[in-house]
Amino acid sequence: MTKVRWRSASGRVARFFDDMLVAASASLPERFRPALGKWDLAELEPYQPVYLAGFRAEAYTVDLEAGFDEARALMDRVILRDVKMDIGGDRQRVHRIDTDVSDVTFKHILLPVWIAAYRYRGKAYRFCVNGRTGAVSGERPWSAWKIAIALILALLLAAGIGYAVALNQGQI
Repeated sequence: MTKVRWRSASGRVARFFDDMLVAASASLPERFRPALGKWDLAELEPYQPVYLAGFRAEAYTVDLEAGFDEARALMDRVILRDVKMDIGGDRQRVHRIDTDVSDVTFKHILLPVWIAAYRYRGKAYRFCVNGRTGAVSGERPWSAWKIAIALILALLLAAGIGYAVALNQGQI
């Protein structure tokens, strides 16, 4: 039986945030972003037009207020986690968090992400490539019959190995 003892807690938790990345493009699907990996923001260089020479680039499509709201939601999740860790214990019920934000700055940066699509059997599949690391994220076609055959072969192989082990140990 689980026993829970609740007690009141209050206090202060400080957290500094720097370089919270928020996509300023609506064309990069949210589900692809985590797989693109981390960005080494210490390696940023000042913009030069030659970086985009010969390439099409998208201007930001998410305005500053919406971008700040997304960054704030990310920060609020981290702050809640910090508060719960500061309270300690196995369970916490946080009723209220008041945060003070100061010295907010922002910068527009260009990160090299290539977005492309291809058609396979009449269906479009999109993918993205991190231009710095080469990490790829996207959609791909699945072949149900190939997956089924691989699963059947794996089961047959496992059964064969199990039979061979049992035969070797004299259980059969």
